[in-house]
This record gives sequence, C-alpha cells and structure tokens, in this order.
Amino acid sequence: MVIRSDGAESPILDDKESPTEKDKATRVKYGELVILGYNGFLPPGDRGRKRSKYVLYKRHDPNGVKRSKHYVVKTPHNSQAILDSQQHSISYTLSRNQAIIVEYMPDEETDMFQIGRSSESPIDFVVVDTVAGEKTGDSGKVVQSTISRFACRILAERANPSVARIYAAGFDSSRNIFLGEKATKWQEGRDIDGLTTNGILLMHPQGSFCGGDSEPGVWREVSVCGGIYSLRESRSAQKKGRADCVSQVEEVTNVLQDGTLIDLCGATLLWRSAEGLEKSPTKDYLENLVDKLNAGRPVCPVGLNTLVIPRKSSYTGPDGSADKQQPYVYLNCGHVQGSHDWGHEKNSHSRTCPLCHKVGPVQKLCMGIEPAFYVDAGPPIFFAFNPCGHMATEKTVKYWASVMIPHGTNAFESFCPFCATPLEGFPGYIRLIFQDNVD
Repeated sequence: MVIRSDGAESPILDDKESPTEKDKATRVKYGELVILGYNGFLPPGDRGRKRSKYVLYKRHDPNGVKRSKHYVVKTPHNSQAILDSQQHSISYTLSRNQAIIVEYMPDEETDMFQIGRSSESPIDFVVVDTVAGEKTGDSGKVVQSTISRFACRILAERANPSVARIYAAGFDSSRNIFLGEKATKWQEGRDIDGLTTNGILLMHPQGSFCGGDSEPGVWREVSVCGGIYSLRESRSAQKKGRADCVSQVEEVTNVLQDGTLIDLCGATLLWRSAEGLEKSPTKDYLENLVDKLNAGRPVCPVGLNTLVIPRKSSYTGPDGSADKQQPYVYLNCGHVQGSHDWGHEKNSHSRTCPLCHKVGPVQKLCMGIEPAFYVDAGPPIFFAFNPCGHMATEKTVKYWASVMIPHGTNAFESFCPFCATPLEGFPGYIRLIFQDNVD
C-alpha cells in the first residue's frame, strides 16, 4: 500500500486497504523521489502514478524480496521460475542454450518500490523522458524513450526507515527480470550480476545536502544486485566499469543519501530523505519569500511600474504582449526591470541595459518553487539561472550550477533543476539587482 505525494492511493490497490486520514498522518515516511526539470508539477497535471514527485511510505504489509537460490537451465523461458507468476526471479542469459536463474523469496523486513517508463501495475512511479525548458501541455514529446520500462527498484528497511537501497532493473508483471545474451553480465565465484542496457547512474553528494555546504560527488553505476562500479566508456558499452566499492574516505554503497541523484538515461531523480526534508524549506516558506519580495514593491526604472515576481511562468497574451508586472532580468548584469522597448535593437535578441549599458539577453523571472531542490533556506539574496530565469537562494543556485548531469551517451552538462534548461556561460547564474527598497 503506497500513499502518493498528494495523498491519493495507488489505483492498483484493494479498496479494503484504503487508509483513513489518521492512518496517513501516522505513516512512516522513507523519503521522496523528485524529477529534475519540473517546478513542482507536471504540465498535464500530477495524476495517478505519473507525477513530478513520489513519496515512499512504509507499507501496511511488506512486499520486499531477497535472493534465495540460483541454478543453470538450458531453456530459461520454459523454466518453472519464469512460468510461475508468483515467483520473483532474474534470468541471466549466457548463450542460446544456457542461462542462470536466480530466484527471490519474500522478505518481511523490506518494502520494495519500482520506477520505470512502463504503466504496468508493478511500477509505483511512472517516469517519462524530461524535455528541457518550459513544459506546456504535450509539447516536446519524446518520440523514442531511452528510459527502461522497468528501470530500477528501491528496497527500504522497515525497521530502519533511514536505509533505502537502489538496484538496477525492476520486476515486470510476471515478476521476472530478463538480462538478454547481449546484456553486460559477469560471474564472480558462485555469484552472478549484470547491468541494464543504458544503466542506472548514481551520484552521492559530498557532505550534508541540506545546509548549503555540500559538493557534487562522483557519478557511478549501480548493478542489478546493487554493486557499485565506475562508469562505462559510453552509456551502453558492453564492458562494465571497475568495481568501485571503497573510496579513500568511506565505503561507497547503493544506500541512498539525502541529495543522491539517480539518472535513468532520459530523466534524473533526486532522492530526499525524510530526515533531510524536515530540515529543508517548505513550499509555504518559499512562497512567503516571494510575498516579502513583492511587498517591497520593486519597480521598473524605465516604466516606473511595480513589478510582481510570479510563482509560476507568467501569461503571455495571444498578441505576444507580456504582463506589465512581469519582471525581466538582464542576464549580463542582473538588473531587474519590466517589459519595455528601450535599448532593443531590431533583428536582435540582445538589449542594452538602461542602468549600466551592458548589452546582452533578457529573460523573464520566475520563482523556483519546488522545495526539494533547495539546499538552504536563505538569506533571501536571490540569484537566477542563466538563461531560463528561475530564481532561488544563492547557495541553491550555486550548488546546482556545479552539478554535471549525464546527457546523451557520454556527455555531462549543468542545468536548472526547475526546468532542465542547460546553463549558459560562466558561472551559469547571475545575482539579481532589484530597484528601490528591495535592492
């Protein structure tokens, strides 16, 4: 039984398991998974298992599994474990005539949660490819997804809710995981392990994520059995990376930390622990920061009209006209102004700032309102990402500008966590300079 981030139950559960409001309030929370690139909501709306974030709660009844036994078979698709829809198993195909079947048995001590692109019932959190920039309706749909239908699974310890481990690949509707003949796999003694086609990558932060003093860690890949390895030469290369189980400072494991990033090759998730979220700013706090900023009545130095910082992307009329209260930032200097034609050259996207005369692009400002992305709660000295214009606190903007996110087969780039727009220039952000008494 799982409670979603908005309190709605999973549609695949029995009605008899539906919790009361009191039950929800006392439910133990493991943490949250938040997709980078969405400022707190999906464009069509957060519905069912497809949403911008997913909250993991302790289930009424455990559904975790653990390894029990393994054996070699000649025809894996006809083996009893594969045909039994009640038996969890992983099939490692070595050749046309040989495969190793690893059976899993129920584990009363863990809860299992599965993430992937599939809308089948075993998937708790349905994730689709993230398109950079503002999300409006169904625009920017991905034709061919690179996210696995059954991408990964998380097992949380019921007795110790702060421990949640991630594994590559998830069990399908028949409770099976298949690693085909071409999949990367290996044997070490009696154990066998493997990697998924495009891999599940992890990056643990160095230091405490919440507090504003952490730094990005090193990207690694997690295996089907939870082993940690260095990255392959390219995303889907046949040769696995080296075993990366121990670092110079501490052991590197598949245990999720507050602020761990999980890359699914098409979408990147942020793990926030329940303990970390308690120390983080809330949405109400962030909205209060916006209210205080607007209460200072910032004005446009050209039009002399009052500006209002929006909590979501502001409306643009059918004739292309912008809201007169919508603030814009000059990305080369940080001066915040309203919409005006001063300093605008024809056939050019650049404008001359009337205050400092620097020439460069301008962008609408919008508050980053998803609290999970914040590494601190202030002070309210606002910075904005370049070029998207999403605002956040100084330490939050500087942290995300330093995080390199996997992109494509072997590239990395920094982007705004609120809209997934790749950052431009150095350092990829600008300090905002408001006029009048909020400056």
